[in-house]
Amino acid sequence: MTVLPEWGGSIGRLKYRRDDETFPLLRPAPDDAQHALACGCFPLVPFSNRIRGGTFVWQDRRIFLAPNMKGDPSPLHGQGWLVPWRVDSSGADRAILTYHHVADEWPWDYAARIDYHLHADRLVATLSCRNLSPDPMPCGLGFHPYFLCDATTRLETDVGHVWTVDEDVLPVERIPATGRFSLDGPVCGRDLDNGYDGWSGTARICEPGRPFDLILSSPAVPYFQLYSPPGGGIFVAEPVTHANDALSRPDGERAMLGIRALGAGEEMTLSMDLIVETKTR
Repeated sequence: MTVLPEWGGSIGRLKYRRDDETFPLLRPAPDDAQHALACGCFPLVPFSNRIRGGTFVWQDRRIFLAPNMKGDPSPLHGQGWLVPWRVDSSGADRAILTYHHVADEWPWDYAARIDYHLHADRLVATLSCRNLSPDPMPCGLGFHPYFLCDATTRLETDVGHVWTVDEDVLPVERIPATGRFSLDGPVCGRDLDNGYDGWSGTARICEPGRPFDLILSSPAVPYFQLYSPPGGGIFVAEPVTHANDALSRPDGERAMLGIRALGAGEEMTLSMDLIVETKTR
């Protein structure tokens, strides 16, 4: 595993070695990567996905956030993926990174921490965010892992509902996850960029020519975001603590959609395991 703290605390490469073969578990970052979007996985903090119009009201205060990705009118994924992280410790099987956000257009101080811990058969990634401001702060977390795929790659998972999206990838309608939105089966080239709820917390990624399955596990997380571009080659499967655009929803809906209100000094945490499960020969 390689970690790129300068590019949003991202994972650059994650590989599995079996006998004399090496398999990439995430899309490998190029040697000259200059952005988290070119990496294998990056953290989403203190919110995931988009905010409609870049504005929301929090406790009678209107917040305005500028777009933060070229070509997208909505700010997305918070601040953590766009800034360097500090390496607090690193070793052969573990790295701990931190980022301290000083209040700006996001008007709260917070401290974020990632713990990447390699085991023989898995990576355990733990992301946390602590509110350092005296006032309550809205918060949500996620991971954004890119997986390689081809026509044989299958995703096996359980979800309940899906949000259809408009041309700006913002949610429109919550409907049963059936038909073209069903997630059991081939995952590559699906032309999907949608959020799901009722997620089981586990997704199995299978390829018949590979001697193992890769399991994405985040049991405490009910939301799941899938990006599968029509051109294929890669897909993104995000465990996230809240629904897309939850921050712009009315107060009564935000908590139901997964947004947490962190009091002064309060912390929330999200864990994601990537587990190699060897197939029986």
